[in-house]
Amino acid sequence: MQTDGQKPKRLLSIGTDRLLFEPDSAVSKRFLEYGKQWDEIHVIVATDRSFRETSIGSNVWVYPTRSAAKILYPMDAMRLGRFIIARRDITKITCQDPFLTAMAGVSLRKGSGLPLELQVHTDIGSPNYPYSLGNKLRKAMALSHLPKADSIRVVSDRISQYVIETLGISPAKIFVRPIAVDVEALKNAPITADLRKKYPQFGKVVLMASRLEPEKGVELAIRSWPEVIKDIPKAGLIIVGSGSQAGKLKALVAHLGLDHSIVFESWADQGTLASYYKTSDLFLNTSLFEGYGMTLVEAHAAGCRIVSTDVGVAGEQGAMIVEQSPVAVARGITDALRV
Repeated sequence: MQTDGQKPKRLLSIGTDRLLFEPDSAVSKRFLEYGKQWDEIHVIVATDRSFRETSIGSNVWVYPTRSAAKILYPMDAMRLGRFIIARRDITKITCQDPFLTAMAGVSLRKGSGLPLELQVHTDIGSPNYPYSLGNKLRKAMALSHLPKADSIRVVSDRISQYVIETLGISPAKIFVRPIAVDVEALKNAPITADLRKKYPQFGKVVLMASRLEPEKGVELAIRSWPEVIKDIPKAGLIIVGSGSQAGKLKALVAHLGLDHSIVFESWADQGTLASYYKTSDLFLNTSLFEGYGMTLVEAHAAGCRIVSTDVGVAGEQGAMIVEQSPVAVARGITDALRV
């Protein structure tokens, strides 16, 4: 915040999270908290034409690009950014990813001379990251944009090390800021939903909480399950989440004849999820890559044992690390459930 004799601190943030247009969303609440460190925060969000400018607090404003097509997001963000920089006397620019938002940020930095921070929330250094053409292009953009930043904010030491070793960027420019998890709240959360009571047909309950997207590797977990129930017939897998792969994953469960031992649930609120962590026998993560892995931290804080592929902060959370194969995942699950 401004102090006597100092210029007001005004931040321009460029991102893609449309939940900022919902005042009660978790991301809006995060920005309101962040706003306590600034005199003003102005957030540009890549959107279609259906969104309108809004304020989510006394000093936090959100501006939609209102783009006609996705390809125009960077150009529209640049246009809006130039206008806001000129009108609000911005003192710093931050971009919430090193991809398309960074394209706008790098251009605005060049035109304004303002310091630029780029944020990296995903593990671009993972050998599994370029699994699609889109991710190959994103990685190329990241490697191009990151050297042009004045500072880089990452969510884990793993990402920091990759950026330093690959791009030769000074460690002094890189700041590790993990995603905030209220560990004490999770430890002390009361049990309001008991998975063992909800699914009494299962002798052992394995929990997953994940977006149902390709990079989350939920298909790997499902393909491992026939081997799990050979050894532990009454084991049950509860998959909590939603996403573009939901239909495909449910069809795979039916095709493998696993309807009796795999259950899908929609996203739960934080209190319910905390109870799920506490009343399951094991938390399972089979992601291809993770920048951080918030559910891993949450599960550990709630006292749940973890089996995970080697991603994000899994090792730091005491997870049993397994290779990304159905046989290895199944072996890890059965070994952990027998302890």
